[in-house]
Amino acid sequence: MLDLSKLTTESRNPDTMTLDEMTPLEIARTMNQEDEKVVKAVKEVLPEIATAIQWATESLEAGGRIIYLGAGTSGRLGVLDAVECPPTFGVDPSRVVGLIAGGEGAFIKAVEGAEDSRTLCGEDLKKLGLTSKDIVIGLAASGRTPYVIYGLKYAASVGCKTVGIACNKGSEVGRQARLAIEPQPGPEVLTGSTRLKAGTCQKMVLNMISTGSMVGVGKAYENLMVDVKQSNEKLVVRAQNITMTATGCTREEAEEALKQAKGHVKTAITMLLLHCSASEAASKLEAAHGKIREALKMSTLK
Repeated sequence: MLDLSKLTTESRNPDTMTLDEMTPLEIARTMNQEDEKVVKAVKEVLPEIATAIQWATESLEAGGRIIYLGAGTSGRLGVLDAVECPPTFGVDPSRVVGLIAGGEGAFIKAVEGAEDSRTLCGEDLKKLGLTSKDIVIGLAASGRTPYVIYGLKYAASVGCKTVGIACNKGSEVGRQARLAIEPQPGPEVLTGSTRLKAGTCQKMVLNMISTGSMVGVGKAYENLMVDVKQSNEKLVVRAQNITMTATGCTREEAEEALKQAKGHVKTAITMLLLHCSASEAASKLEAAHGKIREALKMSTLK
């Protein structure tokens, strides 16, 4: 029989033993107090997160991908982070991928037994054409999910850098990965419901890895999203606002620059800051590996 008694994520929280007697305000206050522990837990593993950011950046620069593995809540969090990268950073959807045990349908409805498979994740990774350029990040609040463990094993056999994210110290997922990130937010308000603090913990870590690596490959200038895609009216205005903020130009000038740059915000900004044509700006960005700040420095040095 599977023994979960030693897992912090499965332990009872002594501060919520009367949860079923609490008023709505008491429940909200208690959960808020418990959530404060999440930030502290993540703070303890910042050096490991920084390493993951560096590895993810290197994979993207080499033409590889960030691939998340998970089951249940952890899998959904990986998929969520992956699908939000294209609209935020203008990256191709194939560059950040989320795999969930049981396939895409499991995002909406649990697929029984999928997380316990020792072969399914390897098969999923083979279908993706996994290569050593990719970084594979396994997520499991408990740290013992077979789908993730055996996925990390397969990834290591291919030569990938692997990261294990769990909310229990010394987890099997952490031991299986080259890098373990194991924040410990403590027992849940509702015993074993790891969609709560453990889920929030994992979401924070993923936010850091994806955002940090995208910044690392030039998807930001200052703190602006300069590769945002103009896929709706709001984002058209946002692209103009970003261009205006970065350069100090008027809206009319931003609209014209974006038109000449074929909607590419990064190129429009570079055009306006360096007073050059769209083609020249594109060439300068290419030479600077897509980083506006580096393009500006290189132009200053000439």
